[in-house]
Amino acid sequence: MIPMPDQLVEQASERLLASAARLSRDPMTEIDWEAPVDDLYGLSPEWSTLYGTAYWEELSEEQRRELSRHEAASVASTGIWFELILQQLILRDVYSTDPASSEFQWALTEVADECRHSIMFARATGKLGAPVYRPSFATRELGRLFKTLAVGEAAYAAILVAEEVLDVMQRDWMRDPRVLPLIRQVNNIHVVEESRHMMFARDETREALVGAGRTRRWTSALVIAIAACVIVKAMVNPAVYANVGLDSARAVREAAGNEHHRALMRSSCAGLMEFLGSTGLLTGPAVRIYRRVGLI
Repeated sequence: MIPMPDQLVEQASERLLASAARLSRDPMTEIDWEAPVDDLYGLSPEWSTLYGTAYWEELSEEQRRELSRHEAASVASTGIWFELILQQLILRDVYSTDPASSEFQWALTEVADECRHSIMFARATGKLGAPVYRPSFATRELGRLFKTLAVGEAAYAAILVAEEVLDVMQRDWMRDPRVLPLIRQVNNIHVVEESRHMMFARDETREALVGAGRTRRWTSALVIAIAACVIVKAMVNPAVYANVGLDSARAVREAAGNEHHRALMRSSCAGLMEFLGSTGLLTGPAVRIYRRVGLI
């Protein structure tokens, strides 16, 4: 007998709950928050927005490390912002779901994971000695609109975009001995736990698209691409450059044209684009948006 869709959802949720029981981490106890912050990078230097530019070559080693710490703090702050949106989307989605179901319990488990991640990112940002880097007012308001209106595949595939991009970055950073041990620990915990969150987002996206017509897929593809564009642009706040004593206008200009960084972003999104294509969410207009922001 072939399982019905609801049975498949329950089975997938049971597997995710079992994984969470085995692999969930507690950053409050597993990270040494009192350890001194060494004179190392906040992220792998190759992932800095200026790496590979003429401006990067002019920076001292100290300036490069300081820039990387502020960039890491900005990425973490953007992660907190989107995780808050994610939590609200999930809670709204399971509002009327049977509390006894594995689907409901897994959803709350993911929200609990994201709460811990947000606290972890907040504490790590404080340890980096950087100011608070919030997305712009317009971006925050777009996020408010998105969390209110997005449903189904538009919600879950947009979640997947943010998680996939961060995942590839953080896999590099957590293995890099040039990166602060604290940040490597933070990234390791996040990568381990986000792997099941990405599996969940992919399953939910596929389920939401069952029976979806061409117009709906076209519309959702456009919404997801716009969300991806907003998320990626928000990752590194332009204020980081001025805050480490750089010429902000020049830094923004060189970062925008940095082909090395764009190539890293494209490679980090290869699996994501393959998934979106397999679900009919990689339409012509969506591809143009992804190309403009450097994800294709």
